[in-house]
Amino acid sequence: MDVQAVITAAHSVAIESDWRQALPALSGTLVTLRELRLSDAPSLLAMLATEEVARFISPPPTTVDGFERFIAWTHRERRAGNYICFGVVPQGMDTAIGIFQVRQLEPGFATAEWGFAIGSAFWGTGVFMDGAKMTIDFAFDVVGTHRLEARAAVANGRGNGALRKVGALQEGILRKSFLRNGEYLDQTLWTILDEDWRRAKSVWGPRIH
Repeated sequence: MDVQAVITAAHSVAIESDWRQALPALSGTLVTLRELRLSDAPSLLAMLATEEVARFISPPPTTVDGFERFIAWTHRERRAGNYICFGVVPQGMDTAIGIFQVRQLEPGFATAEWGFAIGSAFWGTGVFMDGAKMTIDFAFDVVGTHRLEARAAVANGRGNGALRKVGALQEGILRKSFLRNGEYLDQTLWTILDEDWRRAKSVWGPRIH
């Protein structure tokens, strides 16, 4: 291994250990993504436990205590190197109104799955696109992901539209793959590859911080 390869490998290890110790705060034009805090529990309950938000996602906690337990779990899983969860904090606010999460599907995050949930009061405001681009950048540039997958219930028109808008490609339908309220739903499988994302960014130009 040459000297440059050693330096690159050491840098990658340092970055990996850094996010396992604590997530960085990522600043966009509309939102900041940061580690969840216990103080986010009440706002997450208010934003994510509504029927219109929760209908197509895994059931969220239904109490403040439940969200506090979820937040503590995200910290444990991040320290273990299995999972990343950013809170979405709009400019001018102190608490999270949604989450972006990334979990490894194979050791080392080469293939990972990402998901999101945003309070309906912030739908259509640009908050999703701002946070999604930073989350995908983080997965590819910092974590080292090669293939990023997302799943959305076929009936979730808004979620599928958001994934299409951010540049994900539809690969197929996962039949009866998601159990919700006692019913198995079909899901659409969406993917983004690191080389596709970088090529798209070269067309968009650098993201404005």
